[in-house]
Amino acid sequence: MLTIGDFSRLSRVTPRMLRHYDAIGLLRPDAVGENGYRYYRQEQLSVLVRIQWLKGYGFSLSEIGPLLALDDAHLAQHLRQRRLALYQELGAQQDRIRLIEADILRMEGTKVIDTSYRVILLEDPEQKVFSIRETIGIKQYHEFFNRLRREAGERGLKQAGPIQMLYHSPNFSHESSDVEAQMVVAQDGPGVRVKPACTCAAVQHRGSYENLHLAYEALCAWLAEHTEYRVCGPAMDRYLNDPHDTPPDQLETGVLFPVELV
Repeated sequence: MLTIGDFSRLSRVTPRMLRHYDAIGLLRPDAVGENGYRYYRQEQLSVLVRIQWLKGYGFSLSEIGPLLALDDAHLAQHLRQRRLALYQELGAQQDRIRLIEADILRMEGTKVIDTSYRVILLEDPEQKVFSIRETIGIKQYHEFFNRLRREAGERGLKQAGPIQMLYHSPNFSHESSDVEAQMVVAQDGPGVRVKPACTCAAVQHRGSYENLHLAYEALCAWLAEHTEYRVCGPAMDRYLNDPHDTPPDQLETGVLFPVELV
């Protein structure tokens, strides 16, 4: 048996942290003496190594507990999800760095290659869509899209085009917005309707969703210069590839404002 001091010395984890792991049920000592001293089996070092390993990958202690019970095959699934989350965080940070660098160069008077969005007018065709609409916050969007796919599947509908989000609220809010998630489908069925054709001012955004506001800024600048047009419908994000299997820096999103001549 190893005392808590021996266990700490071998693992390089402080006794205070070991006591915390005990308190939350993550790693309990094998025995506690009458004097209150904690004793560990040497084999428990492998559990501690796994806890520290998972902490290093960014899992919280509350997440690590259930993971310790998994075999390698099932644990690998969680590691893949964590890897994707880290790629998304990395992509967002890289986008921020590029924006900061461009602003620094501009402020220092260095000419920067123009990478602005190219706004175009396009005729968005008539589409058959299945949709769900709800007032929710941004943090609920992921589950909202999952529900769209589930409900479409329950109705026997097959996706035949992009998934898109329409914003119906008169005001923007991160916490609560009236949004509609649409799936383009090929067949008729329960809940399927026709979205009419419309003229749109549109841009294509490449990169993480966190920087999608830059596409909106480009469209707003275009509208400020083209006052002969006015917005006549809800703004729409059109997702051109799947974030589940696409690196954040390669995501493609169309942003469309329905417009009409004044």
